[in-house]
Amino acid sequence: MPEAALHRELLARMWLNRAFEEKVSELYASRVITGLLHLAIGQEAVAVGACSHLRTDDWVLGGHRSHGHAVAKGADVKRLMAEIAGRATGYCGGKGGSMHLVAMDAGFVTATGVVGGQIPLALGAAFAAKEGGRQQVAVVFFGDGAGQSGAFHESLNIASLWRLPLVFVCENNGYAEFTPLSAHTLVERLARHAETYGMPAHTLDGNDLLAVHDAMGKAVSQARAGKGPVFVECLTHRMRGHYEGDPAKYRELSQLAEWKEKDPIARFARMIETRSGLTAAEHGAIEADARARIEDAAQFAIASPWPDADEADTQVSAGHG
Repeated sequence: MPEAALHRELLARMWLNRAFEEKVSELYASRVITGLLHLAIGQEAVAVGACSHLRTDDWVLGGHRSHGHAVAKGADVKRLMAEIAGRATGYCGGKGGSMHLVAMDAGFVTATGVVGGQIPLALGAAFAAKEGGRQQVAVVFFGDGAGQSGAFHESLNIASLWRLPLVFVCENNGYAEFTPLSAHTLVERLARHAETYGMPAHTLDGNDLLAVHDAMGKAVSQARAGKGPVFVECLTHRMRGHYEGDPAKYRELSQLAEWKEKDPIARFARMIETRSGLTAAEHGAIEADARARIEDAAQFAIASPWPDADEADTQVSAGHG
């Protein structure tokens, strides 16, 4: 794809992500959506830059803040919106909700509300990809807080030892819920942990879409070629609190103002204005198209039926030890 066309496509994908989450926030405020809601507004460059190199049959796993990962992987925004709204037309019949999204038709395996719980699951996906011999790749997204879990370190070790086709993407936004990184570890850059296990690791500006895109292109190519896992740490920032409604008093206003200047969408648009000739009219049309698609998805969700009570015990399984 020509560079100018690629730039516009990436910008459109970021706007689709932003419009989706802003509409989810609006529906939450009007009580159409209820329950806990974790938004990743401000982190769009990571999801879009990473997923832009993936095939439909590649697998992505995320955590409790994963709407954007599913959207970027190509999930149907109507079914995603319906799922978050708890409607029967959602991907999981309205039973999974915001933190337990699944969109297997797009290769989005699962999100999970267990911090770091998606990381060992990604090992299984990567192992299946390797054994299948189809040159598939698994990508797992997680935050800096997950880096303090035992499963994180065990997974790095096994992925490296078995040379699994897995890309670890750490969205280091500086906070584990309400706790700053400095309060729960002395390791400022989580990429150092990957180096301990002999894994190629990179730390980069996660609000620079092209930096993420380029790094992930190399990482995915390495994993797909059977050369083992790669760790990509993206330094970014969520513009909202830990959950929707969080007053975020633990963050200084100056910090928020600084990161708003680094808004990945505005930043990328400024860059391609000079590099690819993007006009204000083009940019406006791209945003408008994204918002129209999401408005259509919201109306679909609102008009969709609630799950039938008779379906309460379907799609449910229980294990035993």
